Amino acid sequence: MTAPLPKADGTPSFLPYGRQTIEDDDIAAVAAALRGDYLTTGPLVSRFESAFAAAVRADHAVVCSNGTAALYLAAKALGLGPGSKVIVPSITFLATASAPHLAGAEIVFADVDPNSGLMRAEDLEKAIARSGHADAVFNVHLNGQCGPVETIHEIARRHGIRIVDDGCHALGTSYRLGGAEKLVGENALSDMTVFSFHPVKTVTMGEGGAVTTNDSKLDETLRLYRNHGMTREASAFETEQDAFDHSGHAHPWYYELVEPGFNWRITDIQCALGLSQLAKLTRFTARRRALAAAYDAMLAPLAPILKPVAHTDCLPTLHLYPVLIDFKACGQSRAEVMARLHAEGIGTQVHYYPVHRQRYYAERYGQLELPGADRYYARALSLPFFAAMALSDVARVIEALRRVLRL
Repeated sequence: MTAPLPKADGTPSFLPYGRQTIEDDDIAAVAAALRGDYLTTGPLVSRFESAFAAAVRADHAVVCSNGTAALYLAAKALGLGPGSKVIVPSITFLATASAPHLAGAEIVFADVDPNSGLMRAEDLEKAIARSGHADAVFNVHLNGQCGPVETIHEIARRHGIRIVDDGCHALGTSYRLGGAEKLVGENALSDMTVFSFHPVKTVTMGEGGAVTTNDSKLDETLRLYRNHGMTREASAFETEQDAFDHSGHAHPWYYELVEPGFNWRITDIQCALGLSQLAKLTRFTARRRALAAAYDAMLAPLAPILKPVAHTDCLPTLHLYPVLIDFKACGQSRAEVMARLHAEGIGTQVHYYPVHRQRYYAERYGQLELPGADRYYARALSLPFFAAMALSDVARVIEALRRVLRL
């Protein structure tokens, strides 16, 4: 696994903020799937589900078309809909809020720690008080780090609130609970965990998502809503005169609609890539941790103008490497810094614009005061971070930052 090669003129290649790592065996796995008997809903789907459940130590994994679909399926599996309220931290991608909202729930935005972007216990308490009541919290493991999951669990359970972990950034991340290591996705403190396999994630399927759970009923419901809300299980059929023959056997062609739903299925092609990528999770995790450690060490002299996002007590496999920059002290706007870095061949991005400030939600719920989210957003900038980077690439990014920020 090597960094992008220099261009023909010998100058360094452009470093994007994130990039997939696709190797020859990944391509071979996809090609084999294309030559197989199934392109979708075939044996590779169930193989990936079994392998993924084992990788995160969950009892069940339901794979679907993307991470947004996974969030929606989790909301539907919990029975969230009109009249429901879901708490979501404001620093996250749109889908964490929009998926349960599309299922019919109203969103209650929570503030976050201005230095980590993660929801704190007090943020959850305030959101509960503001909501009057809440049915679920979608807790985001931003950038690959966990917040105070044990305290959040205690608060949520005390109020009768279900917990969905948004682990789309956190495949491979672990935390300590009662002296034991627990993986994000193991659901030691949550009802379900949602994952994404977008190209810039640690493991990619091109697009793809998954929900893990240890509850067999939730697993069953997730599978129902993944496939149009229809069932082929004879034990679930209620229209008996159409479902069964005179001897009581289910007709082989028959299926029954429980509730209208969407097609959130995934293909064997994607699962072929997913299986190949998942086999490399240990290697990708080690590489990301090494790159993060290098960034941490090399950025230390640039404080306090620039510093990494605050670390938590977990052992993260980072999806992103964001830093917090005092742009006012640098005498430059964030847009100016990004443009100058781009000219040096360094790609950056901002994760994220607070969702409570998005036009749709601001018009629906009014202007909210969430100072932690606003403070985090004002300083955040994600640096290049992907498994194929070399340590020399990290040094190159640091030197470019020094020049651009005049540090």
